[in-house]
Parts: sequence; structure tokens; C-alpha cells
Amino acid sequence: MFISVLDLFKVGVGPSSSHTMGPMVAANDFMTHVKKFLDSNPASEMHHIRCTLKNSLAYTGVGHATDKAVTLGLNGYLPNTIIKENMDEVIERTWNSKNIVINNTQKVAFFSEDDIIFDTRNSLKQNPNGMVFELLDKTDSILISHTYFSIGGGFISTLAEIDNVEAPIAAEPSSAYPFPFDNSDQMLEMSKKHDKTIWEMKLANEIENIPEKILNKELDTIWDAMKTCVESGLATEGILPGGLNTKRRAKKLHESLESDPENTNSSDWLCAYAMAVNEENAAGHMVVTAPTNGAAGVVPATLYYFYKHKSATQEQIRQFLLTASAIGGLIKHNSSISGAEVGCQGEVGSASSMAAAALCTVRGGTTAQIENAAEMALEHHIGMTCDPVKGLVQVPCIERNGFGAVKAYTASSLSLRESGEHLISLDQCIAAMKRTGLDMSTKYKETSLGGLAVSFIEC
Repeated sequence: MFISVLDLFKVGVGPSSSHTMGPMVAANDFMTHVKKFLDSNPASEMHHIRCTLKNSLAYTGVGHATDKAVTLGLNGYLPNTIIKENMDEVIERTWNSKNIVINNTQKVAFFSEDDIIFDTRNSLKQNPNGMVFELLDKTDSILISHTYFSIGGGFISTLAEIDNVEAPIAAEPSSAYPFPFDNSDQMLEMSKKHDKTIWEMKLANEIENIPEKILNKELDTIWDAMKTCVESGLATEGILPGGLNTKRRAKKLHESLESDPENTNSSDWLCAYAMAVNEENAAGHMVVTAPTNGAAGVVPATLYYFYKHKSATQEQIRQFLLTASAIGGLIKHNSSISGAEVGCQGEVGSASSMAAAALCTVRGGTTAQIENAAEMALEHHIGMTCDPVKGLVQVPCIERNGFGAVKAYTASSLSLRESGEHLISLDQCIAAMKRTGLDMSTKYKETSLGGLAVSFIEC
């Protein structure tokens, strides 16, 4: 298994990697099939497009802006291109349009209000984040149909691919790389055998595909985007969209900390930084999947703390990102990072594990201590549900990222004071997280049918 750091960390838009970015990518891909079909089968009549969202996407699609993401994708936008546009202006224009231009002579009909179906009754068995795109003629006969699954972190899979996907994404075989570790036991063994750190092994694997100079430039771009997310969130006030009237809190919290630095601690700063990122995410602004949008604040907050308060060097920042991605890749490969599959333990829990390992690395930890830090952080998120109020990535998601960052820092600190020996391995913890997710009721897996989502309505 090889999952690149550049795949795990992707610059995109909020509020959700699985419910916003994935559907946008899927819709964009479907349009390539539509254009190919119409090139081969020119039509005198106007065909139309229909999108049916299934299960979790249907239940929380409005709150996660899935419908808007589908509309943007069908109109040619992708998560990394829409951030360069005036988002509100583009959404308004595409949402209210009745058709999509294919070329100079052909259009297809598509009206978001009518042609996006939220189907909560007929789920697809392969994955809870399924969507079906269809091109239909004027009699509603299906001309082409493609089914996609948004499998976490902005990744998508087709119906043909899903059964061959290694939890939860298709990845290159690890045998082609110098350090082919598929689990933490192999990682520890290779580190000891070759006297290499985790980030050094990850770097060696990465530069099989990309020159180190270019990789470093890309890592710096990821860090710049993360830093921008934190600082934009710390500078912005107001009410977040969606109808909950959730107030942005990070700016005032940060100002309070700056005015009284003698009475602050690491937890205070970490919460401010993480909440800043996830307020940006909730607003639909630029974030970096780390490994998802719902958990996008944990890794940037932990890294920003080390950068701001411990004077991190550029080289340490790159080491941090490489280590975090190595741990995230193991979790992705052996379990899931999707809240719709395993609950929030797979999102914030994974992010906290990644951040704990990375922070332990740049603080001088051994490989054993790093693995221990990753395990501790994940262990203390086991069983965490995904129950967003009103289907919005706001409550409890924004605060939860702060707590995830605090747990990452705590796990890093505790592991550095011990030898790295511990009872439960990271592999065992990842397996436990996966089993817990499989046992978890769908009410608690990003459907807003249980937990806090229901309690809020009852109040």
C-alpha cells in the first residue's frame, strides 16, 4: 500500500471532504462521460441530467452543501479550482441556471432544485456515501448512468472499483517502494533494521514518484494553506451559514489569550487554532483535508502551535507532514477515515493520531515513542459518533477539533516521558476502531438521526 502525502493532504473547500469535495469530483467526472456520449451521439433534442444522493449524502446533504457541490462539479468546477473564484457568485449563477453548456452547439438541461434527488429510502450496500448520475432523454429513458461513492478525504470510487478498493481507497502496491510498510509493526521493524525515522522512510517512498525538490515545494504549499486557514479564522467574526446561528468564537478567544499570555496554556492556544480552521471549513472556505474536512483543524492547529510557540523550522514542518501522512495512510489502509462509515473516531480520531505522531517526531521522539503517541491519541477517540446537529459541520465538530488537538499534544508529551513500550499496539487500536465502526448504528454515522442531532431538536 502506498498513499502519497500529496493525496492525503489536499487543498479544497468546506464543509466536508466526503459530502462536498467528493460529490463535486464525482459530478465533474460524470460530465466527461456525458461529453463523450454526446460527441458520439449528437442529439437534436435537449437531454437532461439527474443526480440521486443516497443514505448519508441524502440525510445530511443540504447541511453539508452536497447539492451545491454537485451543481458546481457538473458545471466544470473542482475543489482546487473553485477556491480561486468568487464562491458565492459562482454558486448563485450555477444554482439558478436551467442548463449546462457542453459545447458550441449542445446543452443539457439541469436545474438543481428539481434534478437533485435526496433518496433516504434506497441505500447502496457498498458504501453509505453513494450517488447515481444519469443522462436522460425527453421521455426519461436512461442514456447513460454512473454510480459513485465518496469514500472519505475527497476520494471517490466507481461502482466497478468499489469491491476492489482496499479500505477505503485504491492504492499502489507497496512492493514497488523502498520501505513498503502496510502496518505499524512493519513500520517499527523497518525503522529499527535500517536506522531510519518514519519521516525518512516516507520521504524515500515519495521520491520514487516525484523529485525531492518538487515534493518539498508541494509540502510547503500544503503548510502555507494550513497556516492561511488558521490565520483567516483567527481574523474573522460573524455568524456561520446554515441556520443554527452558530457564532464564530476563535477570534475573540485568541484575542483573550493574547491579552493575558501569563494565564494561558497549550490547550488554550490549540483550541483557538483548531476552532479557527473549522470555522473556516463550516463557512465553506478553503481548508486542507487532514485527513478530512470535518477533522481539518487538528493537524494544522498542532503544527501551527509548534511553529508559533516553539519556532519550528521549515525542515521540521516537512518532517511533521510526512510523519502525519504515514500514520494517516496506515489508518486509511487498514480501517477508514469516513464519518459515514465508522463515525467521528475515523475523522477526528485519525487526525489526532496523525498529529500526535508528527508532534512527537519534531520534539525528538524515537520511532517507538511516535507509534505510542499515535496509538494513545486514537485510543481515546474509540467509539466517538458522528452526529452533526442539523447536518452541519458545526456542532459538535468545531469544538471537537480543539479537543482532538489537545489530545494529540497530551499523547505526544506522555509518550516522550516513557520508553515507547505499551500494551496495545497502533495496529490493534486501528483494528478496534474499525470493528467499533462496523458495530455502530447508522444513526451515529453522519446521518443526523441520533445523538446530539436528535437531542438538540427535542430541546
